[in-house]
Amino acid sequence: MKSFIIAVLVAAFFFLALIFGARNEQIVNISYFVAQGEFRLPVVLACVFLAGFLVSWVFAMYHIAGLKLAIRRLKKQVAANETLTDDKANSVTESATKEVDA
Repeated sequence: MKSFIIAVLVAAFFFLALIFGARNEQIVNISYFVAQGEFRLPVVLACVFLAGFLVSWVFAMYHIAGLKLAIRRLKKQVAANETLTDDKANSVTESATKEVDA
């Protein structure tokens, strides 16, 4: 549900940027490394917004994947510690039973 709300908010911001750009039909001259071009303002705003969203999404997915891997590793460590604890408890119980029987 949380991701759906975030997706709706992102779509709403994108839509607002398009509305803002549609009201401003100026031509913008963009000069980049090897060339330059003239574009309409709505197109520039939409591309910049989309590029920023994609870069942010890639960094967020990288961070989330790292956290999920850490959680998986910690769960394995907890499971290993629980089996060691259970084995030690069983060996203590068996040795106590042997001492009582003797």
